[in-house]
Amino acid sequence: MFVRLKVVAESLAMITKCSITVVLVLFARQWGLYIFSAAHLVFTGILVLCYALYFIRFLGSKEAAKKNFPLDHVGDLLPHRADGEPLVDWALARLTWSFFKQSFLKQILTEGERYVMTFLNVLSFGDQGVYDIVNNLGSMVARFIFLPIEESFYIFFAKVLERGRDARSQKQEEVAIVAEVLECLLKLVLIVGLIITVFGYAYSHLALDIYGGSLLSSGAGPTLLQCYSCYVLLLAVNGVTECFVFAAMSQEEVDKYNFVMLALSVSFLFLSYMLTWWAGAVGFILANCLNMGLRITHSVLYIHHYFQASQWKPLRGLLPSPLLLLALTVSAGVTALSEGLFCCDGGWLLKLVHISVGAACLLVVFVTCLLTETQLVQFVRTQLLPRYRKKHT
Repeated sequence: MFVRLKVVAESLAMITKCSITVVLVLFARQWGLYIFSAAHLVFTGILVLCYALYFIRFLGSKEAAKKNFPLDHVGDLLPHRADGEPLVDWALARLTWSFFKQSFLKQILTEGERYVMTFLNVLSFGDQGVYDIVNNLGSMVARFIFLPIEESFYIFFAKVLERGRDARSQKQEEVAIVAEVLECLLKLVLIVGLIITVFGYAYSHLALDIYGGSLLSSGAGPTLLQCYSCYVLLLAVNGVTECFVFAAMSQEEVDKYNFVMLALSVSFLFLSYMLTWWAGAVGFILANCLNMGLRITHSVLYIHHYFQASQWKPLRGLLPSPLLLLALTVSAGVTALSEGLFCCDGGWLLKLVHISVGAACLLVVFVTCLLTETQLVQFVRTQLLPRYRKKHT
């Protein structure tokens, strides 16, 4: 309900945190790790302060009355017993507990490799540093492109669909809208993920060379970023499929999925340990890819079962047009050849030639997409861009 508040508060807190980190690193380097601890404390303090000040002003105001906001005073935000209501709503408590367990397991799946790195000492500190840099660079796409899409359309799916009921038991006009949106979203993130995978493979070395010089581009960094480009494709598909699944699942299904998440968490930690001994830092990305593949498989099976008895087949969104696939394949070959010929030890002139080749291939892919994926283009123009603008204004 307060998207603008969240954006402003988090942006202000993050800007302050980064500014304090930079200033202290430059002028109080002797503080070491305390610099980052202090920056985190400032971040959380500003975040809490922004929310507190906003709600002190908002509660009981005319704006709150217009929105029919159910709370009138700051004290209403604190735990208390409502008149005529039981102390605990057990149905809600069980659902909350299910989501808590799920969040805990997802934390292991998301940050599991860091626990393996820290406690099992499978990588040197230098390798950990390179892995962190590549991980941060690679995940920027997921944070800035895919995450806003997932958050926005999770809310859409949760509002339109009724939990725990399949497609036959819902209002058919709403199911039709959901199926069309899901198909277009799957196709969108798949195409974006394929583009990142294709061009990420040929331009990882150049990107790291520009970003960090030979320190990053001469070792395992390029291979890590190439593997991460493939992982981004799986991240993209998993984000959309899971946002639909979590919006449609009943409480019982959420509970069952927690067992799936537990199995995935254990297998992921085991795979991270084994593959790291075999392939070094690349093993962490391979373990993430395998784990993400299993999660996608589960979500795809759920979606297939959900729409099985209906006329809609949103999973067709995972099948881009043959011409687009051909354009991507040709681009992969051309850019890989360009990397071998022009990148990255021949000076800036050859690097610019390599960049120009990639830009030309990307333009061909983009034009092919516009000509062959007309339904997707219409969806982006009419649905996605208005939502994105609204969320960021």
